[in-house]
Amino acid sequence: MGTTKSEQFTARQNELSALAKAIGHPARIAIIEYLLQTDACVCGDIVEVLPLAQATVSQHLKELKNAGLIKGSIEGTSVCYCIDENGFEKIKSFFDHVALSITNRKNECC
Repeated sequence: MGTTKSEQFTARQNELSALAKAIGHPARIAIIEYLLQTDACVCGDIVEVLPLAQATVSQHLKELKNAGLIKGSIEGTSVCYCIDENGFEKIKSFFDHVALSITNRKNECC
């Protein structure tokens, strides 16, 4: 397998890439949508609404947490998950920049 040469890109580009990769799975989109509806929950709550095993849901939660899109706090023997606004603000900022650039274009490229 080839190398990604990620060190040749800016820290911001690498960070946005990691955020995009984290939301690049439909199960993670479903988890994010669920967290937006419930504000916070534990893994078992998500397992009840998704067609996935507990271990699979836990792995997806880990990926989202590592990317900075969700955060978790320990409550007894469980971890309570919720949306991490900071990660989504970075994604929003990028797409706002893209949208503004498209709006300000004076000519079409193709």
